[in-house]
This record gives sequence, structure tokens and C-alpha cells, in this order.
Amino acid sequence: MKQKKEPNKDQFLFGKKNYTLMLLGIVVIAVGFILMAGGGSDDPEVFNDAIYNFRRIRLAPTLVLIGLAIEIYAIMVKSE
Repeated sequence: MKQKKEPNKDQFLFGKKNYTLMLLGIVVIAVGFILMAGGGSDDPEVFNDAIYNFRRIRLAPTLVLIGLAIEIYAIMVKSE
């Protein structure tokens, strides 16, 4: 009769490299959302063109997508 091998419960699911990459991805996503914030006007009758600037339309969403790609890579890369 074969004995079942018990998994070692003291090990983490990912390695140090994976967690470092995940933290980096979270930071990049957070920076993207911070750059997206603002641009509104205090007075609802006044339109502020700052909402359509390069930072909010191009840079911030690109950073969020790069952060998500880093997260996917961090999950897929083989842990050591």
C-alpha cells in the first residue's frame, strides 16, 4: 500500500521573484490610477479641458495595462 505524500504547508505558493514582480505590478497600476485622477472643475458650469490631456488619456491607461501585464508575468513565471 502506497502512502500519500503530504504537501509541505510551510512553503509559499510563489517564490521571492514572483512576489517582487507582483509588488512592482501593483505599484505601476497604482501610479497609473493616480495619474488618471483629477482634471475636474469645481464649478459645474465651467468645462475644464485638462481632462483630455496626454497624461489622463494616454499615459495613465498605458501604465495600468503595463502593470496588469507585469502581474500576469509574475504569476506565470516559474518560481525557484
